[in-house]
Amino acid sequence: MPASTSHRPRVAVLADSDTRWKWGALTAHRIAPEHRLDGFLLRGRATPTARQLDEVGVRADSLREVTTAGFLRAVTREPYDVVVLACVGGAVQAMLHGLARATAGGVAAGGAADGGATGEPSRRRPVVVTGYVGVVYEKLADGLLLRHGADVVLANSRHDAERFRAVYAGVRAGTRSVVEAALPFLGGEPYREPAAGERPHTVCFAVQPSVPDNRAGRDYLLRRAAGHARLHPDREVLIKLRSKPGEHTTHIEELPYQKLVARLPGGLPANCRLVYGHMGEVLDRTDLLVTVSSTAALESLHRGIPTAVLTDLGIREALGNHHFLGSGCLASWDELDAGHRPEPDRSWLARQGVAADGHYEHAFDAARERIAELLAGPALPPIAPYYTTFTAPGYLPGILARYGLDVRGEPTGSGAGEDTAARGVRHVVRGAVRDAARGAYRHGVQRVAPVIRRLGEL
Repeated sequence: MPASTSHRPRVAVLADSDTRWKWGALTAHRIAPEHRLDGFLLRGRATPTARQLDEVGVRADSLREVTTAGFLRAVTREPYDVVVLACVGGAVQAMLHGLARATAGGVAAGGAADGGATGEPSRRRPVVVTGYVGVVYEKLADGLLLRHGADVVLANSRHDAERFRAVYAGVRAGTRSVVEAALPFLGGEPYREPAAGERPHTVCFAVQPSVPDNRAGRDYLLRRAAGHARLHPDREVLIKLRSKPGEHTTHIEELPYQKLVARLPGGLPANCRLVYGHMGEVLDRTDLLVTVSSTAALESLHRGIPTAVLTDLGIREALGNHHFLGSGCLASWDELDAGHRPEPDRSWLARQGVAADGHYEHAFDAARERIAELLAGPALPPIAPYYTTFTAPGYLPGILARYGLDVRGEPTGSGAGEDTAARGVRHVVRGAVRDAARGAYRHGVQRVAPVIRRLGEL
């Protein structure tokens, strides 16, 4: 139903992994209550499986897998009020250029969208929103400039909002798009320490797909989690996994813990086990959350659950745990084995937007007000990313090409102009071929590539 004849906002969310779908869909719920949600999953190596989507637990009115060209067709033909781009930076930049071309003729060399060859005014376009899934601890400038051009760039905390504005101001780009908010998936019941005999004291080790990125580090963390369980037989130790072998999430996991467990001397003790499922449900029964630098730490801290960020492998930018300097949560397995219970710094929590003090329910007020202001205006300005063929001629074309667009933001390739009938005829065959190719790709990434790298190190 056209937005002009309905009071129910229509929102499209594009995501390229399970965690980004979770962020994008929940962000839509926060910024546009009572909306219709159409989900689009960008086809690629990390396109979530049905099991991953079910684990996220966020439902959409419609959900389908698309290419870049398919997404641009869908959001320019339908009357969407808001488009949430929940993707890696390069994909966001490509979609911004594609949307600029589709709604206003393209992006001019100087950074402003031109009016197209006919000089016609741009038609009404949706408000474009983007942001980050979790902690921003690397590639700050790169990721932010790839997101510039969106109407709203959500910052998950006051700390992030200040950094984001500084980056944009540093390249003389507009900073008004930066809006302070919070992670959309914080919530759940505040932590209550269980009464004696109610349930075992439960320690949850939240693993990450790519941190650490080497077998020695991952073996070490697994051994320490199992060792903690042996040292405390009255406790239950959960090793919370992000995906099953063969599945991808935001980052490639070349050394799944499931395989490392199979090679663990003595195996896991009886009070230590692998678990899947929704992070919030696991936290419901957690008394101590342990991680290297997972966003799960912020979810845990928001609920007041004792949280430890491990220092065993060092405090390093590559691990992301440097983000927690000053938090009061940094600790080693030796300290945890000895009974240490981290106490978070309240001022640090407040700056990170995770303090469960009643302010969270208003965390998205500014974003809702900004979007309402944009929608209430007579017309939205053309999309104008900082990166153009004038400001980044040696960088931007490669990013656009990676997502099937030329330098004007037009889809490339013979499939870009397929009509509906042709796509219908090819749908079944292409689906089968795509599934087979994806399985082969994942096998190559997880099985073949690590072997080749190890051989190269000999």
